Parts: sequence; structure tokens; C-alpha cells
Amino acid sequence: MLPTNTFKLARLLPRVATVSTVSRSQHTLPALPYDYSALAPVISGEIMTIHHQKHHQTYVNNLNATEEKLAQAVKDSDVSKIISLQPALKFNGGGHINHSIFWEVLSPNGGGLPTGDLMVAIKETFGSFDEMKSELTAASVGVQGSGWGWLGFNPDSGRLKIATCANQDPLFPTTGLVPLFGIDVWEHAYYLQYKNVRPDYVKAIFDVANWEEVGNRLANARLNV
Repeated sequence: MLPTNTFKLARLLPRVATVSTVSRSQHTLPALPYDYSALAPVISGEIMTIHHQKHHQTYVNNLNATEEKLAQAVKDSDVSKIISLQPALKFNGGGHINHSIFWEVLSPNGGGLPTGDLMVAIKETFGSFDEMKSELTAASVGVQGSGWGWLGFNPDSGRLKIATCANQDPLFPTTGLVPLFGIDVWEHAYYLQYKNVRPDYVKAIFDVANWEEVGNRLANARLNV
């Protein structure tokens, strides 16, 4: 039997881009909902191109390769092999999930303040938008090494919560929180433009935050409670 987190991850993966083949579903790189240069000057077109076409594509390729090996290991009842593939499945599957969300929660028409139920939820949990922004900024900047800062929804409490994940660990399988808004703080997400000044990048990314999409994700999360 595979670990519980593997099944949780599997439930999330069909929500990101796949294409059917005769033998299995192949994950594919989702198209960006805007041009590569659309988020400039917050994130340059060069960074977006490399981030999407190189880094995200690599996660997709490696995830497909890992799932093929996993399918064969399951067919062969090779428990040792199944166990050995879990780190690669988590890393590359998480990278695919995280980035598929990341592109959607950014927008060239973003920034400003959330509205509607999202703003109500933010005020209920944090007291104000500025306080949520401050806490999410501090958490994201404070990630040691590579990882993500997240605004998530707790299905048990019905409230929002800020969390961080190391490397490409996906938020839901790792913490039980539904991801609403994520900040990628791997250096490949900002170094060409912001060098080693992560705080400037994190501060700027709120100017392209797609709060409408974040609000939609919150509404969907509540429907699935």
C-alpha cells in the first residue's frame, strides 16, 4: 500500500494539465494565461520564460518519467522500488502543482485589494489586509533555502492560514491546507532581476496578485468542505 500522502497528491494531480495516451495520462505544461512579458516590471519576461519553459517543464518531464517507473514497480509488486520513487514523485509532482497554481494567481491586471468573501475572510483571520500581507511577506522572506510561502484555507476551521513549505512540497498533502495564493521563493523565480534581495521580490509580487482568482479558489475550497 502506498503512503497516505501519495494518495492525497494523486487526488490533486488530475487538476493540472494532462493529456491522455493509450497506456496512461501524461502531464503537460499548462499555457500561461498572459504573455511572458505581461508581468513586467514586477517579473521580467526573461524570468517568466525560463521559469515556465525550463523549470516547470522539467518538473513535468520528471513527473511523467517517475510515474512510468512507479506503474512498472506496482505491476511488478516491487515494494522497495515503490518506496524509493516517493521523493521524486513528491518533488516533481509538487513542482507541477505549485507552479500550475502560481501562474494563475498572478495577473498583469492584478494588485490592489481583494474584495468580497476573500476580504471578509482575511479580516476575520488577520484583522486587516495589511496584517495578512505583512505576515505572508515575513513568512516567505524567512524561508530557509528554497520553498514557498502560502495563504491557505483550513477546511477544518474554515479560516485562512499562512504556511511555508520547503523545496517543492505541495501545500495540501503537506499541511492539509488548500492553496489559495503562493509565492515562489526559489531563486530561479527572481534572481536574474532581484539578485539576492528576496524581500524586494516578495514585496513587489503583491502588485500582480490576482485576487479575483484567489477569491475563486477560496469559494471552491469552501464548496468542497
